[in-house]
Amino acid sequence: MSFDPLSALFDLGKIAIEKVWPDPVKRAEELRKLEELKQSGDLAVMQAEVSLLLGQISINLKEAEHQSLFVAGWRPFVGWCGGLAFAYSTILEPIARFVAVMVGYAGEFPSINNDLTMQVLLGMLGLGLMRTYEKKNSIDNKGSKPD
Repeated sequence: MSFDPLSALFDLGKIAIEKVWPDPVKRAEELRKLEELKQSGDLAVMQAEVSLLLGQISINLKEAEHQSLFVAGWRPFVGWCGGLAFAYSTILEPIARFVAVMVGYAGEFPSINNDLTMQVLLGMLGLGLMRTYEKKNSIDNKGSKPD
């Protein structure tokens, strides 16, 4: 028996059909009807999922076309945050610490945990590199469809 409630229900339906209809021809016809019902339900679920994904894609396209930084700029914002965190921890903070020590400041400086910011920044750089490769090799990804 299946753990999926819908599949379990259809399994119970098959058992009931085998018990109720002793005639093999009538039983086969009822089992065929039950299988058609199951397939139409599966197709309806798949169609609903596809329509949700298509809706999200259209929203993403609208966001990408928008000229406002507040609508289309969330991806650059993530890059800017990663870049600023990287710049602070590798350039600004060491220089500021050096200058502070030279003038006699002995206090603490804020530190940034770069684990997450570097993961995001390197991921974005990797995607940018892939896109550069596509452009260099004239690979058209506008019409590509997922398998």
